[in-house]
Amino acid sequence: MKFTKMHGLGNDFVVIHMPFAPDFTELAALAPRICDRHTGVGADGIAVLYPSTAADIAMRIINSDGSIAEQCGNAMRCVARYVYERMNGLRKQFTIESKIGVQPVWIEAEAGVVSRVRIDMGQPVLTPREIPLELPGESAIEQTLSVEGRSFVYTAVSMGNPHMVIAVEDATAFPVAKWGPLLEKHPLFPNKTNVEFVTYHSSDEATMRVWERGVGITLACGSGACATVVAGALAGKCGRKVLVHLPAGDLFIEWCEEDDRVYMTGPASFVYDGVWLG
Repeated sequence: MKFTKMHGLGNDFVVIHMPFAPDFTELAALAPRICDRHTGVGADGIAVLYPSTAADIAMRIINSDGSIAEQCGNAMRCVARYVYERMNGLRKQFTIESKIGVQPVWIEAEAGVVSRVRIDMGQPVLTPREIPLELPGESAIEQTLSVEGRSFVYTAVSMGNPHMVIAVEDATAFPVAKWGPLLEKHPLFPNKTNVEFVTYHSSDEATMRVWERGVGITLACGSGACATVVAGALAGKCGRKVLVHLPAGDLFIEWCEEDDRVYMTGPASFVYDGVWLG
């Protein structure tokens, strides 16, 4: 099986282009082996491309544990670069069908060299029952929950996938590995959740680290950066246009008032092509 290894700010993926809709059950069973960093290719997940009747291409994300992700901004940017360079004749605007719907993408490139990719990440979902989050009401802004004797103040947002955004004093030093897995599986989130630990520096700058559902600590999370800006804006901690610093680089996030949609702009990198023989 031919594949391409790519990453978005260190959040890495095995990109597989299929000529038909694949058997996701079979690929999900393979994912832990392919993504294993000692005995496999090594990746945070698999990005599967196949034909779409609704968009230029369809994409699904399989996490390293074999679970199916609803959304992944970093994988979307990688896939957009792959499509631009290898499939659509260097057309800079096109659409990708993900599990949450059809998403427009824009390529920023000079002489065929991609510098950044902009993705329409859709409208944020704030209603707890739709995130899903087992709380009443129409939003969950700066709510409190407890785990292992510690209380956390969080804002819940769905960007097609669930996020718990927690403001902390120093995100770079926060013990993500300790609290991330406990919060991911908190009973308030029936489908588990991604967890972002964020320091808001100003109205237009923040630092974020993430524990990704079904993966663990990753170097970046595109949908998490989007949720970080939405949550921060709702809580009055930042504005709607924010440069989000991640361990391996930056993403620019804009939550537009005109259409309520969130736009993410950042890099996507090619690593190598290979063949899986396992």
